[in-house]
Amino acid sequence: MYHLKKGVFLLLLPFFAFTVAHKFYVSVTNVNYSEKDEALQITSRVFIDDLEKVLKERYDIEAHLATDEESELTQEYLEKYLRAKFVVEVNGNTTSYQYIGKKYDNDVVIFYMEVPKVKLAEVNSIQIQNEMLTDLFDEQQNIVHFKISGKKKSFVLMKENTKGVLNL
Repeated sequence: MYHLKKGVFLLLLPFFAFTVAHKFYVSVTNVNYSEKDEALQITSRVFIDDLEKVLKERYDIEAHLATDEESELTQEYLEKYLRAKFVVEVNGNTTSYQYIGKKYDNDVVIFYMEVPKVKLAEVNSIQIQNEMLTDLFDEQQNIVHFKISGKKKSFVLMKENTKGVLNL
């Protein structure tokens, strides 16, 4: 009887593995300063399927990201969502950034943004507020890595704490 129970358990084990699999909800943003361009250069990596879910939920858009079916309208809503959920402040003041574009890398969208005309000598603090996907996934973590003027600092931003500040 023991061997029969053990055999049944071993047969069913692969099915249990799929039912308890946990999906991680995470994005990773890198903020660097380019001395040559005098600009904050920002890249943010977000999972495609999570973005598709939030576009469907918020705007009722079937995004079809990274496919031939992706429309210009989808691009507009992606940027609209990004601007609503991703804010940059320099010295305590909200700063506009240029949305340069995006590219796909396997199952991830990489967004490219830039804050031009930043004189690093005049900067005391840089704050990133990243609320992307926190309105849809309570477990969402948005990791922000700063690498500016030899200073490195990282933050894990969540629904309850959406801001990270680098003091220079």
